[in-house]
Amino acid sequence: MNRRSESIFLRVGGFSTVSRVVSDFYTRVLADDVLRPYFRGIDMATQIDHQTKFVASLMGGPSSYTNEHLQRVHARLGIDDHSFDQMTLVFRETLEDHGLDETDIGDVMREISARRPSIIATR
Repeated sequence: MNRRSESIFLRVGGFSTVSRVVSDFYTRVLADDVLRPYFRGIDMATQIDHQTKFVASLMGGPSSYTNEHLQRVHARLGIDDHSFDQMTLVFRETLEDHGLDETDIGDVMREISARRPSIIATR
């Protein structure tokens, strides 16, 4: 099978790898002065579980989230462009540190960027 015909999700090792990446990502998020305030009072175990499924879907895995769902869950947070950009920077660094290749990272980051309008606060 051609490596590129297999999903990123399968190439990286499925949910076990995605879960490790997401756990590491949230360790970094909670240490970041820009991002930490968004997670005050949040059950992080539940957050990591939801985000693992979301990231899996971005990688071609079995979960999916609609833009409407993303809008609904992020609407109350008031996420601005700067915070979104900081989140994508931290996420990219996390993917790099977990050994994903640049092509896969680019694909995942494009998927995240495409969802920007559903995640940042409307003006």
